[in-house]
Amino acid sequence: MSFLKNHKQLFTVAFLFFVALTIFAAIMPALDNQARYTPLPAAEPLSEDARKGKELFIANGCVACHSQQVRNLEMDKKWGGRPGIPQDYAGMERTDIWRNTATLMGTERTGPDLTDVGNRQGSKEWNLVHLYNPRILVEESIMPSYPWLFEYKNMPAKDDVEVSIPDEFRRSSRGTLVAKPEALQLVAYLQSLKQVSLPEDMEAPEFLYASDKNRKKSTKISGGDDEEDDMLEGEMLYADHCQSCHQPNGEGMEGAFPSLKGSEIVNGDDLEKYVEIIMNGYDEHEEYGPMSAVGTIAEFTEKEVAAIINYERNSWGNTGTTVTPEEIKEILNKIQSL
Repeated sequence: MSFLKNHKQLFTVAFLFFVALTIFAAIMPALDNQARYTPLPAAEPLSEDARKGKELFIANGCVACHSQQVRNLEMDKKWGGRPGIPQDYAGMERTDIWRNTATLMGTERTGPDLTDVGNRQGSKEWNLVHLYNPRILVEESIMPSYPWLFEYKNMPAKDDVEVSIPDEFRRSSRGTLVAKPEALQLVAYLQSLKQVSLPEDMEAPEFLYASDKNRKKSTKISGGDDEEDDMLEGEMLYADHCQSCHQPNGEGMEGAFPSLKGSEIVNGDDLEKYVEIIMNGYDEHEEYGPMSAVGTIAEFTEKEVAAIINYERNSWGNTGTTVTPEEIKEILNKIQSL
């Protein structure tokens, strides 16, 4: 029993046991995983701006409230088109020799998951306004503001990115609000977060554990005969996919997002253009930023597109005519054949 009384021998054995356990239980499995999994073919490395934006994401503690992992659960469908797989994180490297902040999967969702936010909310204008003060776009948001990423300039330079915000949220009565390089870098990182498509020969994992609520929701998106249910469905779809930019009152935001209230497109007769905008986005307003391909990203069906259009045409004083899923399907077929 002299071994237990000799502290040098005791601590040496304990240390060697710890080293061996670390090698066999942590290091060797990690090296095996690294060799086994490679990035997906469509994966793209971070740009220099996005890389710096990732460091800002870490420095500002964003990972404390936002996860980057689509779990294998039905409720996670809104965060990505498929559950996450090891290959999604295979190309992420250490920040440096001292910091292993390669993956930012997070542990909780005080805020929404960001795995596919580059597709779900890819507007640079929206992200900049949201960083300056989230309450401008989402009144109930508890996310902190990041005004130090912006500055007011009396004479903005030609290459400065101006940010349009309502007067009541301005912190200075003089000058134009512009984004600092750090704000643009952080947005570049957020825009880079896109769930990569799987190769054709690779089957995506299915979502599991559909709740009764989700099953009811999936059967309700039917564009059926009940007009009240269709309007309710359109309102829900609008809230999920359109409201963050165009606002709950449909009035958008001057200089950032166009108003749908009294819109010629919403109330007009050019239904094909309306559907084209919903599915493939829009970039013809010089005074506004480009709209992403919301419908294509969300994989809207003709029934969902019809529900959104009918909701927008019957809200905020709009007077557009009601459309049917059959009309929308015909237009979608035409768009997809181009």
